[in-house]
Amino acid sequence: MAEDLENQQNDKIIRIDIDEQMKSAYIDYSMSVIVSRALPDVRDGLKPVHRRVLYGMLDLGLANNKPYKKSARIVGEVLGKYHPHGDSSVYNTMVRMAQDWSLRYLMVEGQGNFGSIDGDSPAAMRYTEARFQKIAEDMLADINKDTVDFQFNFDDSLQEPTVLPSKVPNLLINGSSGIAVGMATNMPPHNITEVINATIAYIENHEITIPELMKFIKAPDFPTGAIIYGYSGVQEAFETGRGRVVMRAKAEIETHKDRETIIVTEIPYQVNKAMMIERTAELVGEKKLEGISNIKDESNKDGIRIVYEIKRDANASIVLNNLFKQTALQTSFSVNNIALVNGRPQMLNLKDLIRYFVEHRHEVVVRRTKFELAEAQKRAHILEGLLIALDHLDEVIKLIRGSDTPEEARTGLMEQFGLSDIQARAILDMTLRRLTGLERDKIKDEFNELMKTIEYLQSILDDEGKRMQIIKDELTEMMEKYGDERRTQVIHSAEDMSMEDFIEDEDVVITISHEGYIKRTPATEYRTQGRGGKGSKGSDSRNEDFIEHLLIASNHNYMLFFTETGRCFWLRVYEIPEGSRLSKGRAIQNIINIPKEEKIKAFIKVKNLKDQDYLENNYIIMCTKKGTIKKTSLEAYSRPRVNGINAININEGDQLIEASLTTGSSEIVMALRSGRAIRFNEATVRPMGRTATGVRGVTLAHEKDEVVGMIAVEDSSATVLVVSEKGYGKRTDIDDYRVTNRGGKGVKTINVTEKTGNLVAIKNVTDADDLMIINKSGIVIRIVVSELRVMGRATQGVRLINLKGNDEIASVAKIEHEDDVEEVDGEAVVSAVVTDGEELEGPADEAPEADEEELDEEETDEDEADEEDPDKEV
Repeated sequence: MAEDLENQQNDKIIRIDIDEQMKSAYIDYSMSVIVSRALPDVRDGLKPVHRRVLYGMLDLGLANNKPYKKSARIVGEVLGKYHPHGDSSVYNTMVRMAQDWSLRYLMVEGQGNFGSIDGDSPAAMRYTEARFQKIAEDMLADINKDTVDFQFNFDDSLQEPTVLPSKVPNLLINGSSGIAVGMATNMPPHNITEVINATIAYIENHEITIPELMKFIKAPDFPTGAIIYGYSGVQEAFETGRGRVVMRAKAEIETHKDRETIIVTEIPYQVNKAMMIERTAELVGEKKLEGISNIKDESNKDGIRIVYEIKRDANASIVLNNLFKQTALQTSFSVNNIALVNGRPQMLNLKDLIRYFVEHRHEVVVRRTKFELAEAQKRAHILEGLLIALDHLDEVIKLIRGSDTPEEARTGLMEQFGLSDIQARAILDMTLRRLTGLERDKIKDEFNELMKTIEYLQSILDDEGKRMQIIKDELTEMMEKYGDERRTQVIHSAEDMSMEDFIEDEDVVITISHEGYIKRTPATEYRTQGRGGKGSKGSDSRNEDFIEHLLIASNHNYMLFFTETGRCFWLRVYEIPEGSRLSKGRAIQNIINIPKEEKIKAFIKVKNLKDQDYLENNYIIMCTKKGTIKKTSLEAYSRPRVNGINAININEGDQLIEASLTTGSSEIVMALRSGRAIRFNEATVRPMGRTATGVRGVTLAHEKDEVVGMIAVEDSSATVLVVSEKGYGKRTDIDDYRVTNRGGKGVKTINVTEKTGNLVAIKNVTDADDLMIINKSGIVIRIVVSELRVMGRATQGVRLINLKGNDEIASVAKIEHEDDVEEVDGEAVVSAVVTDGEELEGPADEAPEADEEELDEEETDEDEADEEDPDKEV
């Protein structure tokens, strides 16, 4: 008996290989996770749980204009009908679709506590309520018109959609993330306006390339805004489906009295604000982050505001860079575009994502049209029967009255009038009021309209062009409803040089103030006055700040900035913040890592840093306040570094004042504050390395004297313009300055008196130039150089600008002349123009030319007697 029982039990045991069983079971599990849980469908961008939540809410009738329903009711509906898993998975899914820091375009409108960006949990589902956002209704639009396939739910009692019709490209606009088995997806959100424009461009040209699509979709657009730092990762992600996008918080450095603060108003996507601040405080406590005295979170319902207070002796720019390096203020988003295509996971680039969405929408339009056509044909068939009955009304009534049963009447109608079963039933169901004349006309009108509709629907099915036009029209409608501005700004990193494709190459005026505020302004904002005018305001004065440097450049140029201590920094012109003519600009410390105690003393516009021939045949000539000059090949400055490089070694008590780009054969003229100038050939200065100090360029007249400027002249027709601080100046031919040996004391260039003031600027100009003269009070005047006549070197010059009170000229800039110039309006006041300029009285003007030459000879003798060895390094 016992043996029989044991044999029966053994018969029920199936012996299998555990290796094979584990392998097949794990593959089944992994495929289930991949297809039914973790990866989104490429067509609607949703995972099954999201799709079920939205479809469950549709069942409950939670339209955007209907009352909210308790979240617990929604979760129960989804659990009971479609998603047999834990209630927290369903509730958390719904909550995320209502959080404006999680989704770029929200699907659910929540009422109650739905959590916070600090990681706070939402309230329990019994407390919160929800309904659709309008965009979710458009995701589900036409779902009842046989536009998508349905499948049985878990117990085969109900049908659920396998995909949503999705009028919007949801996968691109909201992104997705999920970890499956052996693979994961991480797709960033994008701006709906950009995505729809790109989709329409693809519909119009299926051969469009990814770079062409990127003209529409610039980069991901995160719900929390912030900044994408660097473009190479974005480009790689668009082209291959994989890439690393670096995100940075939006931070500004503000100065209050003598204290600096860093204000963060936007943080990277998916960063927990509270944890980030807590971790930063820990780093400060561990002395791993220096320079921060306090951190305050002043965020409220109006937005994020994190305040980092900087210690008095710290540099806010350096602290901010350390914050980027060590905290979540800078983080990365690893793009991995894996989605389900026909049920299989696939890596997708930008064009693939758009193509599959368009294919899906095309299928939806075809199926919807077929459904509407079938419905219209059914209705037309019934109306056709009704019209036949109305045309033979007396016979129909007689037949019906003579029939014993409805079945007999139906059969009689079908046989006598050749009607179908459906038409006969419709006639029998017709009410007596339909027999009135008005109702008969309505039936005829409806039938005629239906025939037009059927013809139109059939034409859609016959013409793919019409179907594509419908898709474009619907997308345009979605863009008008939901389109908005980009939130995430894109800036290039030091390694990233491909942003030119997105920046228009136009001329701009760059201004740098005395206190280091910089901006670029379209060149058209500046206008011309006659010489002697009082000028128009160039920017709002900030306390006693004034514009010190001004030049014209192209957006695609590079700018090399040289500080007074001899360091060089790089910047692309389009990186300089744009501002109006009256705005003060932005502190340069916020843009480049320049120490706050240093000032920009010189800058060079460079066309590009990639052309090796251009780099090797151009040089940078620098001069210091104490008369040192140095020449270095441009090639030494062709590798940009974020923290700058040493351009020249500066001796104690000296500082860099000027740098110029030359071709190696220029004539150098250096001018002194005392009114003297020296001219020598650039070839007399040999090229040196970046760390060298240089050689003597000019000998100072006395201890308080200093160099005020240097020009490098290549055009022999150019004239030299010198300007004194009291508003006087003159143009002189370059040939009036004799070539002497480098290192001498120079010759007189302007007779410095109390009326003229000391020399402040020297420029090389032609009739094709305009001058920008900037006063310390912030007033700017633009004058045409061609109005200034050329005069002798020893003359004292003419008045260039009328100065009020104790005002003085701060700096002079040369820009290209504009022919079509508007008259100055607004604040600018045009004074009477002095036709030939007010010439100064004095012996220099009255002296004959012979005396002038004699004076030169005396000076030359003196210079040569005192000249030191010119090749001796300083």
